Amino acid sequence: MDNRPIGVFDSGVGGLSAVRRLEKLLPGEDIVYFGDTGRMPYGTRSRETIIGYSKEIIAFLLEKDVKMLVAACGTISSNLPDSVVKALPVPYTGVMLPAAQAAAATTSNGRIGLIGTTATVRSGLFGKAIRSIRPETKLFGKACPLLVPMVEEGLWEEDNEIVRLTLEMYLSSIQKENVDTLILGCTHFSLLYNQVYRAMESKATLVDAAGSAAQYVQNFLTEKDMLGDPARKGKTKFFVSSEPEAFCETAQKFLGRNISADLRVQVLGR
Repeated sequence: MDNRPIGVFDSGVGGLSAVRRLEKLLPGEDIVYFGDTGRMPYGTRSRETIIGYSKEIIAFLLEKDVKMLVAACGTISSNLPDSVVKALPVPYTGVMLPAAQAAAATTSNGRIGLIGTTATVRSGLFGKAIRSIRPETKLFGKACPLLVPMVEEGLWEEDNEIVRLTLEMYLSSIQKENVDTLILGCTHFSLLYNQVYRAMESKATLVDAAGSAAQYVQNFLTEKDMLGDPARKGKTKFFVSSEPEAFCETAQKFLGRNISADLRVQVLGR
């Protein structure tokens, strides 16, 4: 038994999709969430910058005595070096490997689509991970840089016309490749799940990176006997680097509760 919290981090609000799944799967676990709202988006930044920001967040979360780190961000997951991960004093997972495993297990025709940030698609690591599992698989990636700022601005309602047209623009090339599985490689995109499904005309099974990572965390903590006391109710604390009011508003819509009492501002790297 281990009652220490799980540390979850992202460039902004996207990681809330992982928090929501974790709270549902593991209601007895405490969670500490950090959203780097002051420096988002990460997807258009250099790999060196992404690594530097990630190290600062990890150091902050380790100060909170977390028992596991979850990079609920496709950009971080596909850019954080193995050397950094192996040096961590606690277990770590990103969203990339759990999503790659789920996609490889899901596809029937071996043709998988990926939507993510520019940095995620550019890294090529999703394809490498999938082909290590199923070498014959073909991955078709599409960078969707406009979607993250849309989600951060709260433009993820089901009937939003701007989102619909943007998704149609981005997904048209992937649809032509006859993919039967589509990875939502950025946790921000989890908030657009239904819209993406409709834009794909229901012809592809969607693999939600946030959901895959949350399931991995549950399995890992169970296997390692690191779950908290099942008799207690877990609590989630939130930290952001800027714009707490906007973050709180989005979180309330997505999580269905007011988190203002559990939200703090923490500026890093200054």
